[in-house]
Amino acid sequence: MAAAQFTQLQAYLDSQVVGQQTLTQNILVALLADGHLLVEGPPGLAKTRAVNALANGLEGDFHRVQFTPDLLPADLTGTDIYRPENGSFEFQKGPLFHNLVLADEINRAPAKVQSALLEAMAERQITVGNTTYALPELFLVMATQNPIEQEGTYPLPEAQLDRFLMHLEIDYPGADTELDILRLTRNEAMHAAAVSPPNLTQDDIFNARQDVLKIHLDDALEQYIVQLIIATRQPERYDPDLANWIEFGASPRATIALDKCARAHAWLMGRDFVGPDNIQAVFHNVLRHRLLLSYEAEAEGVNGNKVLDKIMQLVPVP
Repeated sequence: MAAAQFTQLQAYLDSQVVGQQTLTQNILVALLADGHLLVEGPPGLAKTRAVNALANGLEGDFHRVQFTPDLLPADLTGTDIYRPENGSFEFQKGPLFHNLVLADEINRAPAKVQSALLEAMAERQITVGNTTYALPELFLVMATQNPIEQEGTYPLPEAQLDRFLMHLEIDYPGADTELDILRLTRNEAMHAAAVSPPNLTQDDIFNARQDVLKIHLDDALEQYIVQLIIATRQPERYDPDLANWIEFGASPRATIALDKCARAHAWLMGRDFVGPDNIQAVFHNVLRHRLLLSYEAEAEGVNGNKVLDKIMQLVPVP
């Protein structure tokens, strides 16, 4: 039953966000794996629309925050408001108390604002003054970065990037998809009958997460996951070029994320087991932001995707 509901949800997302199946599928993977997404792509590719459509399809509320250089941590977390009529302070909740939060252009805000967001993502709570407040049990952050305009930005440090479950790269659609987008937008402007969203409750999501954790993962594939991560830390065991390209490898958090995402990917395919193809399908998205490349790699024009391709070729599949 839960799998059918998520199939309906994915079909709904694909109908609302045309040509971005990679984005919609990985939003559901993050939802099932209880993690957060960093999405990098040019403006106008329906990143905001995707999260809004997800909020329409499940029991939860959505809030978008536009990150700017003058944003303050309290603009995210909330703050204590003084009430002069009774001489007391009352806490006013910020945007982070919503179930789905879009952090638009996260790299435009200074480090203290980024830290406030990333701490909330990791700890699922915030502290204002001497009081700690728990965030909703269903809590997903999708942060976006614009790769085109980098002037006046504050790049996320590698240690903070590690807090994201996945880093997606999305690009412009093709001509056929562009035509579908044009027609969808026109129909919406004419108030044509829209596809009705499914109605997943939060309990449905929590139950699905338990189902995902119960999916069978063979011991040999567990070893495969570990060896993929070890290859980023001990690249000299595999290839001298790889050793020159990688400065620092992935943390154990990457191992956990790869396991969770592979399980969620398999579950969305209707499987009750994880296959090597499920691990490989999420590998780049889970590892892309967790590697620190060397100056040699930059000088040779080698990016994270090429390094990960090389690792996939070198680590034997069981």
